[in-house]
Amino acid sequence: MSTGTRTPTVAILDADPASFRFEVREEGDVRRIAVRFTGAEPVDAAVRVSVRIADAVAPWWLIPGLFYGDNRPADNDRPYPRFEARPSADADEFVSDEWHFRSDRAATPAVFVWPAPGRPGIALSVSPTTPLGLTGVGFALDDGDAVLSATFPAREFPVTYYGDGDPRPAEVLRHRFTPGEIVELTVRLHSLSEDRHDYARVLRALHAESAASAPLRPWMDIPSAAALSAEGLHRWHYDPDPGVLLETVGFDREVSGRDGKSVDRQAMHVGWVSGIPWAYAMLRHAHRTADAALRAAAERVIDFCTASLSPSGTFWGVWYRDGGWTQSWTSHRRGLHGRTLGEATQFLVRAVELTGREDWRRAAISNLDAVVARQRTDGNLGSIHHAETGKVLVWDGSAGLAWVGALAEAAVWDERYLSAAVRAGDWYASLVLDEDLHGAPEDVDLAGTSEDGYVAVMAYLALHEATGNARWLDLSRRAADFALSFRYTYDVDFPATSMLGIYDFGTRGADQASPSNQHLHAYGLVMTREMLRLAKATGDDHYRERALESLACFRQFVARFDGDFNAYRGMVTERYYQTECFQPKGMLLTLSHAWSAGVLLLGCEDAIAAGVIG
Repeated sequence: MSTGTRTPTVAILDADPASFRFEVREEGDVRRIAVRFTGAEPVDAAVRVSVRIADAVAPWWLIPGLFYGDNRPADNDRPYPRFEARPSADADEFVSDEWHFRSDRAATPAVFVWPAPGRPGIALSVSPTTPLGLTGVGFALDDGDAVLSATFPAREFPVTYYGDGDPRPAEVLRHRFTPGEIVELTVRLHSLSEDRHDYARVLRALHAESAASAPLRPWMDIPSAAALSAEGLHRWHYDPDPGVLLETVGFDREVSGRDGKSVDRQAMHVGWVSGIPWAYAMLRHAHRTADAALRAAAERVIDFCTASLSPSGTFWGVWYRDGGWTQSWTSHRRGLHGRTLGEATQFLVRAVELTGREDWRRAAISNLDAVVARQRTDGNLGSIHHAETGKVLVWDGSAGLAWVGALAEAAVWDERYLSAAVRAGDWYASLVLDEDLHGAPEDVDLAGTSEDGYVAVMAYLALHEATGNARWLDLSRRAADFALSFRYTYDVDFPATSMLGIYDFGTRGADQASPSNQHLHAYGLVMTREMLRLAKATGDDHYRERALESLACFRQFVARFDGDFNAYRGMVTERYYQTECFQPKGMLLTLSHAWSAGVLLLGCEDAIAAGVIG
């Protein structure tokens, strides 16, 4: 079935189109557009190249790392761009039937659409920059047709999203055309099958093409990065009283908050942004290097997390110095987030495997028994649980997938765990197949994120390894492709005198956190082990390449000495600002995060265990 015209239209924005001449040349899927300015005086303008797909009914959009389907659940408590097919949608509420974005917000500068269920789709891709400057990509539903476009240079419409609930004015960039000037612009059109997952094929090809122009440039080898990140966790984040990994530590040790106290966050999640997963990474490093002090610190953190379970039998969510253990970051009173609890339990199961600690095993069993008892008959494990009663407060989303890996890896302790994991795998499979994974992190409600992909990869590969069932391997592969859609395939150009520009930070291999949190992060390293094993199980080395690519990317900006990029030795930031969101492009968040050092350490240890040390 035809998806519409393959001949793009060219429009001039903000100037008289009669002063421009166009010539479009077709070279396979490539369209080269020569633009000539014939006016007598210079003019500031932009060029938009669009392709139209007829009869779009319930279109499904994709801009990698930036926009997925409608992009935001209608009742999500965090505002950010959402698509609605109604012209009266309110842009002040980040709702519109047309969106345009600057390309550096996208993990790959491309826009996809499937115009209706069961119909083939089409995609348009473009270079991140041209002689006219930063490019832009966008889409619109126009009189029943889906329109994909690239804009040279970029502009944003109808508003600009800066990471909070206040829309900024639409950004408008223009190029000054001079009399007689000729520029050549290139777009590529990609035919897609009826399966939305066909985006993975296109993104893989675009990654292969751009990799040569975005060389990896880690600052150190893997064992050195492991040693530095372990030192950073121990030196800066570990507090022996009472035995916690403080979530954030300021680069500047002299600065204080409004209360006159340190800006260091006096808190620890049991998993996710602190807690057991990263203590486990410390334990792995200590075991390999015979570091007794680091091992003792890691054990103390896990001891502290396992010593005080909630009345419902699971872990608590967060510990605060001035209040002790309490709920997760959720608006649901006494709510505990399933992803955080499940991830903490999975890494506790691995810590038991490493150490044989029986008291830790009892804590893990308490968590696993509690969630198995709450599992719905259809397999759903729930997303938010009440700390006292154990009642599931929220069933929506895919956060419960984090329990699947824990259950599958603990199946040798109790056969009920594998049965529960299989039922859950069946329930959540439709979210993988529909490209609708969402709700994993505590801080974005039910939004879709890169972390949803990581959780699903770990869950389904654990199921495959526990059962040998090829279905779980295929779901893990599809989840990996979803996660990789957030991974930058190119290097962003930074202002020369910005922090990231000065240090020539390479963004290839970094992940956009989410369409809501548009900054680069390293959490994808949590699935390094799984990606290496996935490559071996499928015989597809692409997953190994992408795992090691990410590990190379985040061996940049690990402080090598006190004062390195204004940090202290071993510190690792959470946020790299590759676009205009939260902070100006090219800035670096001047906080070291426990999870950022921890996930780097974990990725390094997993790579070393697999025989990779370069």
